[in-house]
Amino acid sequence: MLSLGAHVSALPPCPPHAPLLYSRRLSPSPTAPPAAAASAPRSLCFLRRGRSRFAAERTRRPTMAEAIPLEAAGGLAHDLGSAAVTASVALALLKFFEELAKRGVFDQKLSRKLVHISVGLVFLLFWPLFSSGTYAPFLAALAPGVNIIRMLLLGLGLVKNEAMVKSMSRSGDHRELLKGPLYYATTITFATSVLWRSSPIAIAVICNLCAGDGIADVLGRRLGKEKLPYNPNKSYAGSIAMAVAGFLASVGYMHYFHTFGFIEETWNMALGFLVVSIAATLVESHPISTELDDNLTVPVTSFLVGSLIF
Repeated sequence: MLSLGAHVSALPPCPPHAPLLYSRRLSPSPTAPPAAAASAPRSLCFLRRGRSRFAAERTRRPTMAEAIPLEAAGGLAHDLGSAAVTASVALALLKFFEELAKRGVFDQKLSRKLVHISVGLVFLLFWPLFSSGTYAPFLAALAPGVNIIRMLLLGLGLVKNEAMVKSMSRSGDHRELLKGPLYYATTITFATSVLWRSSPIAIAVICNLCAGDGIADVLGRRLGKEKLPYNPNKSYAGSIAMAVAGFLASVGYMHYFHTFGFIEETWNMALGFLVVSIAATLVESHPISTELDDNLTVPVTSFLVGSLIF
């Protein structure tokens, strides 16, 4: 017994990195010689290391939380919050003009054009709030997208809101919302979800629609005594105001998005905005825009000409 105890105590301690050769047997067989039994502690050491290694591998297996990057999850939450803020501001702006229409602060035509000018341009100001994720433009487009549904419901008479219809239509007929206002909301949604903030075409489309066409009507009605020879419903003052307002708004937003690094600010781009604004003005002043709708012809022209220039 003493010699056996001395033999066991003389065994070398388990090395920190025992070779794989030592793990050929995890336990000695009943008939194994004492030499085989002596190797049992080393096998047990390897077994302990094996178990700890397998446990570590199990803890390193990817989980559902690891499958979703933290940056992506944070970006999604950020964009959802930005979409909520943008939609809230747009809704508050519409409610503001709706209340003005109820109180009769402005006449119906001026109230409609103020909505036309302000909503799209204010909406552009919130684009930098969103992240660079691929889903960001679609979340940003939720606000105008919801407005498309609202125009359809109001225009079809499924929902009643006389104050809103009055602030967004020429005659107060709810069916008018299925034309100009619907084209307007569709244009903003398209420019946001498809073109987005790195595209000068998006700037040109929205600025010529909102600032250009809106200012043309406001100033044309007040200063437009001299009519165009090919369209007695349009004036020189209104057309000049549209070209200047659309161009200045486009250059202003070019500089605005340049400060955030979305667009490179150049003289060539500014010149391109001038060409697009002039083309949109010529089409808006043509009688075909009266027959169709300038909320349709102006953005289509801006998109087509902008696609050729930028």
